Parts: sequence; structure tokens; C-alpha cells
Amino acid sequence: MKRSTFVLIASIISMIFGLGFIISPNGALSLYGVKMDEVGVFIGRYFGSALLGLAITWLLASRSSTQEGLLKAGLMGGLVCGVTGLIVAVWDGIAGTANGFVWINTLIYAFLTIGFGFFYIKK
Repeated sequence: MKRSTFVLIASIISMIFGLGFIISPNGALSLYGVKMDEVGVFIGRYFGSALLGLAITWLLASRSSTQEGLLKAGLMGGLVCGVTGLIVAVWDGIAGTANGFVWINTLIYAFLTIGFGFFYIKK
């Protein structure tokens, strides 16, 4: 098996699980016989966000053979993780599953989104 084929397969698996954990964490974990409370659901969504970032990084990296292409793949993966994490963080804050400190997550993911987005589009 070629490296690019393996990385593509890893990307697809990561994308499936990432989407599953973001959309329905309880559904994803029910396959393992696990049920989570509301806090666990949000932790599952944060995990799904990280998996999606990896999936995009690996997908783009599997199609690139240049250093610039690999850098762009990493930046886009970080951007996807930042955006999806920001959505989950805002949702988590509005849901009120934790105290006010949860809004720090929103600031962190906003920072990551802006930074990865800026460096992705910067020439």
C-alpha cells in the first residue's frame, strides 16, 4: 500500500468519526455501549472537532508532494479544527453546561480560527 493511500484511508475514517461525534456524540458512543451526560456530549463534540481537523490535514497532505502543499494542509486542518471548535464552544457556552469559564474556550478557538485563517490565505 502506498503512503498516500494509507493517509487517505485514515482521513476518511477520521472524517466519519469526527462528523459522528460532532453531530451525535451519544449516537457515536452508543456503538460502544456508552451513554454520556450533557457535559460528556460537549466533550465528545470537541473531540469530533479535533478529528475533523486531522481528517482535513491528512486528506490534503495525501494529495500534496511539496513542502508548501504540506504546510497548507496543516494550516487548513488547523482552520477546520478552529472553526468547528468555535462553533462547539459557543454552543457549549449558550447551553450552560459549565460555569462562565467555558467562554475561555470560545476565545481560544476564535484565536486559532483567526490565526490559521490568516496564515492560510497569506502569501
